Amino acid sequence: MKPEKRGLVLSSVLALTLASTLAGCGGNNGSGEGSNMEGGSSGSDLKPVTLTYFSEDSSTNWNNMQDEVGKVIAEKTGVTLDAEFAVGDPVQKMSLIAATGNYPDLIAAKADVGKLVDAGAVIDLTELIDKHAPNIKKMLGDKLVRAKYSLDDQAIYAVPTWSSVDEKKFRAEGGFELQHRVVKEAGYPEIRTVKDFEKVIQDYITKHPTDENGNKNIGLSLNGDDWHMYQVTNSGFQTTGGPDDGEYFIDQETHQATYHFRRPEEKEYFRWLNHMNDIGLLDPESFVQKTDQFKAKVASGRVLGLADPEWDYGDAQNALKAAGKFDQTYGHYPVTLSEEYKDTSFWPAGFDGGYGISISSKCKDPVRAIQFLDFLASEEGQILNNWGIEDKHYTVENGKRVVIPAVQERMDNDNAAFQKESGVGLYWNLMVHYGDGIKDSTGNYFTRNYPEQLTASYSEPEKEALKAYGAEHWKDLFPAEDEFESRAYGAAYTMSLASDDPAVILGAKMKDITWKRVPEAIMSKPEEFDKIWDAYMADLDKAGVKEMEEAYTKHIQNRIELWSTK
Repeated sequence: MKPEKRGLVLSSVLALTLASTLAGCGGNNGSGEGSNMEGGSSGSDLKPVTLTYFSEDSSTNWNNMQDEVGKVIAEKTGVTLDAEFAVGDPVQKMSLIAATGNYPDLIAAKADVGKLVDAGAVIDLTELIDKHAPNIKKMLGDKLVRAKYSLDDQAIYAVPTWSSVDEKKFRAEGGFELQHRVVKEAGYPEIRTVKDFEKVIQDYITKHPTDENGNKNIGLSLNGDDWHMYQVTNSGFQTTGGPDDGEYFIDQETHQATYHFRRPEEKEYFRWLNHMNDIGLLDPESFVQKTDQFKAKVASGRVLGLADPEWDYGDAQNALKAAGKFDQTYGHYPVTLSEEYKDTSFWPAGFDGGYGISISSKCKDPVRAIQFLDFLASEEGQILNNWGIEDKHYTVENGKRVVIPAVQERMDNDNAAFQKESGVGLYWNLMVHYGDGIKDSTGNYFTRNYPEQLTASYSEPEKEALKAYGAEHWKDLFPAEDEFESRAYGAAYTMSLASDDPAVILGAKMKDITWKRVPEAIMSKPEEFDKIWDAYMADLDKAGVKEMEEAYTKHIQNRIELWSTK
C-alpha cells in the first residue's frame, strides 16, 4: 500500500475510533484533555479497561501489573495490560501478527514496525499526541520530528519509548566483562586489548582449571542462541571502532553504509575468536546452547569472561549476587582488537525516535491508550517506574530521594525477585522517558543511575577492583562521550523500513549467510579460517550485498534530511 493511500485508510480508522469514543464507548469524555505534568488525569475516563499488548522485547519479571508499581499505574490510569512478550524469534512473531490481522491494542515492534505499516495495522499517532499527550509533547518538543516514519511518509506510527531523552550515561553496561576474582589474582593489570583479556583468563584457568566442585571453568562463553547471535556479531564493530549502527558501518563523512562484516579489521577480530577456540578458552557450546543454558553457566560462577551486554546476562549475575558470590560477578572493560581502536560504548547517538509503542488499527480505545502512555511519560509516572512508591521503596530526606536501605539491598542482591514483586524499573520500555543525569522539578534525578547511587550499589569486590584501577565507576575506564562526533542519523538500527524494501529483503539473506558462516569460521581449525571467510565474502557478493548497501545508504541520507526539517 502506498503512503498516500495508507494515510487515508488510517485517518478513517482514527476518525471512526474517536467518534465512537466521544459517543461514550469507554473513552475520553470529549474535553480533549489528557494527563497533566503532575501525572494525574484531567477530564479523562478512569473506568477500568484492559488493553492487549505485544512486545518484541522479553520481560522475564512481568507480573500482569499485579506488582506494587503496576497497581498504582492501573489506579491512576484505569488501564491494565494483558501482555504477551516474544519467545523465540520476535521477527517471525511480528510477521505472523501482520499477516493474520490479529492485532493487539498496543504493539512494540521495534524495527519491524514497517511490517505493520504495510499491513495497515497501526495508526498515525500525530493527532492523538497533539490532543491527548501533553507530557509526551513537552518532553520531546522539537525531537518529535525524529519519530516520523520516513521522508516520504511523515506519520508517527510509534511513540518513541526505547531511546532516552537528553541522556548523560553514568553506567557502563557493555564492553568485555571479567570476574572480579580473575583480575584480582592477576594483580589488576590493564585490560585494553583482546590479548590482555585473553592473558588474564589463560593465567587464571591454568591455575584453576576447575571450580570448587570439580566442574571445568570456562574462559569465555558466547550466547549465540537465535537472535542473541547479534551480541556475538556486534562485537565485530565494537572492537574495531564502530558505533552501534546495527548491521552496518556508516562512514561519518559520506554516510555510506557498509555491511560491517566486510571490513577487513573485523575479519581479524573473528580470527581471534577462532584462536580462543583453538586454545580451549572459548566455550565449545557457544553456538549450540540455549539462552537458559548460557545463563545457568554464568550463574554457576564458572564463566570467567564475557563479551555480552549486561541486560543479556544480568539475570544470571543477579543469581550470583543472591548466592553471595560477589567476587564472581563482573566488571566492564573497554576491550578492542588493538590499541589503535577506541571502545565506542559511550558514543552518543542522540535521541533516536525509532523503536517504540504503536497503537493498532483495531485498538478498542486509542484515546485511553495514548493517555496511558502519556501518564507513564509524566513526572509522576517516571518517578514511579524508576524509584517506586514513596515510603515503601524510597524516602525524601532534606529534599533528596533516597532508596530505603533494605530495598537497596534487595535491588543489589535479589533484583529479579524484587522487580517482579515491586515493579520498579519494569515499565521502562513502555514509557517515553528522560535518561540518566536529568533532574526533575524537585531537583532530584529521574533515574537511580547517578554517581552516588551507583557507588552505593557496588559490592566490596567491585569497589576493590574500581579502586585498583583508579576509577569511581566503570565508565571512567572507557572513552568519554566528548571524544566522539555526534551522528547526524542517530543510531542506524532504529530505522523502520518497508517489508518490501531491498535493504530488508536482501538483509534477511545476509543474516542467514552470516549466522551460518561466522560460527563456522570461529569453530574451524585455524588453517581453515581464511578459506571459510573468503567463501563467506563470496556468498555475500553473490547474494547482492552491494545492492543492499546502496539501498541502506539512501535511507541514511533520507533520515538526515527528514531530521533537518521542523
